[in-house]
Amino acid sequence: MIVSHDVDGPADGPAVVLLHSSVCDRRMWDAQWAPLAEAGHRVVRLDFRTCGNSPAATAPYSDGGDVLALLDTLGIERAALVGSSYGGAVALRVAAAHPDRVTRLVLLCSAVPGYEPSPDVREFGDAEDALLEAGDLRGAAELNARTWLGPEADDATRALVRDMQLHNFEAGAEADGELELPEPEIDLGAVRVPAAVFGGAHDLPGFREISRTLAERLPAATYTELSWAGHLPALERQNETTQLILSQLR
Repeated sequence: MIVSHDVDGPADGPAVVLLHSSVCDRRMWDAQWAPLAEAGHRVVRLDFRTCGNSPAATAPYSDGGDVLALLDTLGIERAALVGSSYGGAVALRVAAAHPDRVTRLVLLCSAVPGYEPSPDVREFGDAEDALLEAGDLRGAAELNARTWLGPEADDATRALVRDMQLHNFEAGAEADGELELPEPEIDLGAVRVPAAVFGGAHDLPGFREISRTLAERLPAATYTELSWAGHLPALERQNETTQLILSQLR
């Protein structure tokens, strides 16, 4: 099954794939979508399983495998990967296992596969689990919007994140978690494509540390902390994030 996705821009343009946070779906890239295509890129965005319009899996799968299957279906041999949070972790897995398929990485407050959660991230996870176990999916979605968006996010953005996360919770509750394939450890030292790592000054301390450490461990990385950003900069200062991405793709 090919996951739900959009494609835009010239067919012969350099490909860029937008990988969303697990809190969101592909709508988180609405502001970046058209400018990237207008700049001449062939832009692809997708919904991971149980997010947005992608249904639950009916056979064993991995999110990285879904990305590669989609690229194959679209006839794209190599692409830049732009990943937000969990989408960054997926991008890192693809780049480590298939370096010939990736031209560069742009990582926005990225998660890292296998990284031990810090106390503040565990505290958030415990609070989220308690709400989910109580059946309060709306409360858990509100907790995510409150935690992951920085101070510049407006009410409409917070409502969008709540709605995306609530849908993901509802769809995920119906999914067979045993179909998700276990992911192997990755060697970040093997990710040799150019990587631009961005962290948010208003993100949880554990994620700020992840971004700094990630930039140190990747062989060809730069690191920039965004003084205004929480965990989801693409939704917080949309135009500025668009320009940051474009500057890395030039």
